[in-house]
Amino acid sequence: MAEIPLIQVRGLYKRFGRQEVFKGLSLDIMRGEILAVVGRSGTGKSVFLKHLIGLLRPDRGQILVEGQDIHQGGSRHLAQVREHFGMLFQGGALFDSLTVEDNIAFPLREKTRMSADEIHVAVAEILKDVGLEGVEGKFPDQLSGGMRKRVALARALVLHPEIVLFDEPTTGLDPILVQSIQHLIADTQAHFHYTAVVVSHEIPKIFEIATRVAMLHEGVILEVDTAARFQCSSNPAVQQFIAGRLEGPLTPT
Repeated sequence: MAEIPLIQVRGLYKRFGRQEVFKGLSLDIMRGEILAVVGRSGTGKSVFLKHLIGLLRPDRGQILVEGQDIHQGGSRHLAQVREHFGMLFQGGALFDSLTVEDNIAFPLREKTRMSADEIHVAVAEILKDVGLEGVEGKFPDQLSGGMRKRVALARALVLHPEIVLFDEPTTGLDPILVQSIQHLIADTQAHFHYTAVVVSHEIPKIFEIATRVAMLHEGVILEVDTAARFQCSSNPAVQQFIAGRLEGPLTPT
């Protein structure tokens, strides 16, 4: 029997005014994989993540998580669906006025009945998992860019979500930190066994950690395959995008 996808995106359409972002986009996301979503700037990759977590609603189409339409059942059902998700936003979205400990503890205080001592222990453990022991009392502006990304990842993981969405997690980092954060994603995914969806411009580095790669182009998934087969695609648009060539079917905008 074929494995049932954890997330099924079916015939997604979305328009903002005159701009049509999705034109019948469909994609299966399998349990336990690291799916990299790539494509040119402005193609709707971040918008896609916001649809997965229910921050945006499609004009048409369905998003099914474990077979259930996330928008069938009202706001309470959607809130329950979101409990399966963690999200690492592009800028980290840390609260500048809160310490590292309070940033990571925020979802625990909001969504659990853990005691202050239990929360303190949980924060220390997740910081150890992301290689940041002993920084609980620091504020975000006292941390390097790479450290802030690690704190944001710790906050996304502290509730042990089943699915974690990464919106360009290495934006603004130097090549060494890019490599470090990508390997951290792979290591924590192997440790916590979550399903990862990673929007990335890091070509070809993202292929090192991705189980599969999906390319978003002109409102649909142009191609999806394993990282190895994606790089060997016969599609000229895929090859042009990977190589970053000006010549080809993808015209500069």
